[in-house]
Amino acid sequence: MEDQDLKIGHVESISGALISGIIEDDRTSDAVQFGALVKVPAAGAEVFGLINNLRTDSGADGRERRLFDIELLGETVKDSMFERGVSIYPTLGAPVYVAVGDDLAKVYARPDVETVRFGTIHQDRTLPAFAMTDRLLGHHFAILGTTGSGKSCAAALILHAILKDHHNGHVIFLDPHNEYAQSFGDAAELIDLTNLRLPYWLLNFEEAVEVLVSREGPYRDSEIAILKSTILDAKRLYAAKSGTVDHITVDTPVPYHLGSLVRCIEDQMSKLDRPDNTIPYLRLQSRIETLKDDARFSFMFSGLDVRDNMSQILSRLMRVPVDGKPMTIIDLSGVPSEIVDVVVSMLCRTVFDFALWNTNQPALPVLLVCEEAHRYISADNTGFGPTKQVMARIAKEGRKYGVSLCLVSQRPSELSLGILSQCNTLFVLRMSNGPDQDFVRDAVPESGLGLLNSLPALRMQEAIVVGEGVTVPMRIRFDDLAPEQQPRSGAVSFARAWREDLTEDGFVAETIDRWRHQAR
Repeated sequence: MEDQDLKIGHVESISGALISGIIEDDRTSDAVQFGALVKVPAAGAEVFGLINNLRTDSGADGRERRLFDIELLGETVKDSMFERGVSIYPTLGAPVYVAVGDDLAKVYARPDVETVRFGTIHQDRTLPAFAMTDRLLGHHFAILGTTGSGKSCAAALILHAILKDHHNGHVIFLDPHNEYAQSFGDAAELIDLTNLRLPYWLLNFEEAVEVLVSREGPYRDSEIAILKSTILDAKRLYAAKSGTVDHITVDTPVPYHLGSLVRCIEDQMSKLDRPDNTIPYLRLQSRIETLKDDARFSFMFSGLDVRDNMSQILSRLMRVPVDGKPMTIIDLSGVPSEIVDVVVSMLCRTVFDFALWNTNQPALPVLLVCEEAHRYISADNTGFGPTKQVMARIAKEGRKYGVSLCLVSQRPSELSLGILSQCNTLFVLRMSNGPDQDFVRDAVPESGLGLLNSLPALRMQEAIVVGEGVTVPMRIRFDDLAPEQQPRSGAVSFARAWREDLTEDGFVAETIDRWRHQAR
């Protein structure tokens, strides 16, 4: 030990990864801070850990004692590099020192692999915080925090940091509130209702049922059966022009004409014996006509020209070639609410299916960022089931095929724990809601639990980072994000807006016109 090392106490008990100690001198109390990194000498090694609890009790002589608990992180053996985990434990009575300077630099050193910097260490703002790029992206990650904690800025900063050194990345960002377009500017391909093209024939059968079939009622099952057989017939009619149709199923992503679908429905209806049996056929026909005539659904059901442009759609979506725009931002804010879950399901499923069937090497790794993730992968059974199913499949199998998930959410307790637990790196910002904190604790590895006790006390730009993407759990401060890279804030200032009266310069009429024409 060096002379400048500050001894704060000694070890009183050892239990697995937890050490308890006693503060020996009140003059060192100021140095014993919650979350401080400490070191304890062992036989030929130094063991490092974080103080995660401070308390008092009465000793055998009745005098008050000041105690602390240490959650062990790792060790250095014979002046080697810091390694996660402990092989040599300290003994009872071993001195406990505050880790400073070189010790902090050793524990939080940049890993000897490709990394991305996203902030600085809480204990020393001169030390950068790094994540290991492949572990971060290859094992999924999540950004969690209550509203107003800086979650959106954290997401933008992490993605900017990754793309800074990886100009040929492939990131698809599902943006439900049109927040991120200004953050990435010319580095992103912006897809919104003005240029979104997702033809209806890309829907699989479950998605088509959600769009075309009645949600409830006595004819729902009949409509589903009719739709299944007529979609298959319509697809085979189109495919027959270019060759064999034996491989075509109701889920095969091949084009078909809506007109052909309607004619197939009419053909089946014409063979019925009783007129009252025509109701489910007529309901399907009516729904198809309604969607064709509704301008809100023009991105999916417009146009009489049907062509096999799946290659162009996927190339644009996944940025092949990148051409200076490694990110695709899909603005979902204008998509009708009754179909937005289907659109998300279609996008995620299509990306995963492409990766599944892509046998070319090297693979095409894609990062799928899902903002407001609790809307699509809820803990209960609300929402559109296939969306949750495809997200769960990506979470479980995506790393095999080069599809990674980034979940961004302000309500982690509403997320599916099974899916969140597959995110092996968590960036957790300030969180004061008890159920959300408990939910996150259930999802993180044991070694990061102590730090999570500080979640309600985190400041703006601060986060707890735990998991596979970092060498040790850490409390960090995110780097500053340039104003032009910050997402658009959705908050309205009542105080500023209510200081002045408004003059009616036609904005009410303009708003109504946009409303009626569904033009943002």
